[in-house]
Amino acid sequence: MIGKLMPQGMSGAPQRRVGGTPSGLRSRGASVLRMTIAGDRPQVAAPPAPAGPTICVPEDFVLAPGELSQVDRTGKELPDDVFRCFGCTQPACQGAGGCASNLWRHQQDGYLREILTARVYDVAIQSPLEEARKLSEAVGNTILLKREDLQPVFSFKLRGAYNKMAKLPAEARARGVITSSAGNHAQGVALAASRMGCTAIICMPVNTPEIKVANVRKLGGQVVLVGESYQEAQAAAVARAVKEGLTFIPPYDDPFTIAGQGTIGDEIMRQISDPEKLDAIFVPVGGGGLIAGIAAYTKALKPDIKVIGVEPTGANAMAISLARGERVALSRVDAFADGVAVKQVGQETFRLCRELVDGIVLVDNSAVSAAIKDVFNETRSILEPAGALAVAGAKAWLKRNAMKGATVVAVTSGANMNFERLRLVAELANVGGRTEAMLTTTIPERPGAFKEFISIALSSDADLSVTEFKYRYSAGSTAQVLWGVGIRSPEQLTALIDRLNTAGMVSHDISGLEVAQVHLRHLAGGRARSYTGRIEDEKIYQVTFPERPGALRRFLDVISPAWNVTLFHYRNSGNRESSVLLGVQVPKFDEPRFATAIASLRGDGEGFVFNELQGVVREVFDQFIQ
Repeated sequence: MIGKLMPQGMSGAPQRRVGGTPSGLRSRGASVLRMTIAGDRPQVAAPPAPAGPTICVPEDFVLAPGELSQVDRTGKELPDDVFRCFGCTQPACQGAGGCASNLWRHQQDGYLREILTARVYDVAIQSPLEEARKLSEAVGNTILLKREDLQPVFSFKLRGAYNKMAKLPAEARARGVITSSAGNHAQGVALAASRMGCTAIICMPVNTPEIKVANVRKLGGQVVLVGESYQEAQAAAVARAVKEGLTFIPPYDDPFTIAGQGTIGDEIMRQISDPEKLDAIFVPVGGGGLIAGIAAYTKALKPDIKVIGVEPTGANAMAISLARGERVALSRVDAFADGVAVKQVGQETFRLCRELVDGIVLVDNSAVSAAIKDVFNETRSILEPAGALAVAGAKAWLKRNAMKGATVVAVTSGANMNFERLRLVAELANVGGRTEAMLTTTIPERPGAFKEFISIALSSDADLSVTEFKYRYSAGSTAQVLWGVGIRSPEQLTALIDRLNTAGMVSHDISGLEVAQVHLRHLAGGRARSYTGRIEDEKIYQVTFPERPGALRRFLDVISPAWNVTLFHYRNSGNRESSVLLGVQVPKFDEPRFATAIASLRGDGEGFVFNELQGVVREVFDQFIQ
């Protein structure tokens, strides 16, 4: 580090607050295939008559950090929101009550009884409930970690999978089970089947990382790589279940799966020294099975304990659904926390959450990364992003409500982290933890200016430490510096920026721009060289790029050579998707044709998402790339 030089609590550009019915949510008809199980033998029902779910854009629903989402307890009672086993065509199940074979789920304390009799401990351990002492001291409250990351498959998922399979008739298990998953549910089903002595076929997308495929095979699962997306893999699994008489094991939307996950709530109530002093339980939310089970148990025993879900800002299907009173489908999801990257929540999970959950907290990727670091500092365990959601949400909620002396539980739900993603997590963690700020500063391009800049920055604060510094000579009168600084408080950062601005060295805090953490810090120092000083007709996009065979070739077939690519910045993230920074020359007259071209790459099955850098974000980038 350079010298002694920490971000202020900024999160980038101001966010628009959206109320209970988010404005700007787009709706269109969507054909949805309902896949369920009727008795032991699955069937595929005809597509439903309704047009389909409302399609929503994640960014159109925004909450302040730590704010609880609204919950419409009444709901719209849409037919598509009523639970029926996958593919069920039984007449008795088509009424307003839905599935007729599991009516116990509507009975008072029905889930409580099912959770207390759930079959999970043949494969699962009673995970410990541990105080995060350092984190508790830092936030002035007691945070207890429910360590589901210590399960045999490093995830809570085996609880629900095993309970569902244990409740099947013996003849159904003898025929075998099938599921679709690219992650933790796959491992849970494989382990459960191995313990029960039945076969398990796991359909996984062809782009699933090899380490996950190997883990499932090691546990005894028969892996079938099929389809380029989870939806295609699921469709293949259900079709094979129908053809071969196998039982499809849903990852979250099933009463017995929910009950298996609910045993975590039972354990929390038994492990905590004084349930009367427990204020809230924070639970990560994907499809909703985990929080539905925990809420069903907790609210039956202690209704005053808050059960709060936590979702990523870019995968907020449950938050929007609860606010609108209907299950919505997201137009896209941010796959950073891939364990909860779900476009639509379950039917039964939605019903339970609408009745029992107190609200949803949304957290961004930097906050999740900071929570991973917090837990690592406590336990030396590395959580996956989905596994750290609850910790991030608990921190945000405690801070927003100025809580002191409260006791909360955060469920650390999984630790299946891809090693390749650690670098990105580390880059985001310091920003999310507000221990580092990224700044841009304009300095005079003359001898001695660099020394002058450092002298002013460090002049009255010996505790400041420079963590990053990127600069390159400019032929003009000024130069741009990209640098990082460790901070202790927002006030310290504000004082630093004020000193530099007063001296005529214009400085900005860009810590809240995630695209700056992912791309700009690696590009700074190099500029495009042109006689005019900038590239004519250049557009800059951040592109969500699917990690699958042939994706790059498909991309270039559309973009090049029709348009000149001026910038392409990419790094594999070890995830299903990566972020690419793209520069391309598009003359004004050719903009309609280009818009049509990128629309074809956005289409169903393609998976490319284009976001043009505009406004303040483009201005920041122009300082360094033009």
